[in-house]
Amino acid sequence: MAEAIMAYPDLRHPFEPKSLNSDCSATVLYAGKTFELTKALTENGLWVTPADLTRINGFELKPEGACFEALCIPIKEGSGLLKNEAGQQWFNLSTFATLLEQAYIADIENGIYSFGEIPDKRQGMMNDGMAPEFEVIDRQGEVVRMSDYKGKKALIITWSSW
Repeated sequence: MAEAIMAYPDLRHPFEPKSLNSDCSATVLYAGKTFELTKALTENGLWVTPADLTRINGFELKPEGACFEALCIPIKEGSGLLKNEAGQQWFNLSTFATLLEQAYIADIENGIYSFGEIPDKRQGMMNDGMAPEFEVIDRQGEVVRMSDYKGKKALIITWSSW
């Protein structure tokens, strides 16, 4: 008789506690991507290296502050955003998120941090966002095209019963 072997051996004991992080010290979820950080400090927030900061959200540390393209956030002395420890510079990503009013949630016990979109990065898309060209028939039976409102702001409200 053949031996029964379970297809997914890591699921044999689903109630057995196991670490959610493989060999990393923290996991960051941002913009649909997962970043496993081998070097991170998790005491009093999530501290990442400057290289990981850039890898996660595109911000770079420059003399004028933390910068993403033309957006620069000045870093004041004593802001709690930077520290040096064991010859390594660290950046407090969770404090930075709070400063930018960026929503985030942290599972501190498992070292998992999930960050929402940064409002200031989203602002440009909201100001420059263009609806695609379309046409609909209004209540009076007239055809209304999006191009009829070119150069004007338009609020589009949709509804469906399904």
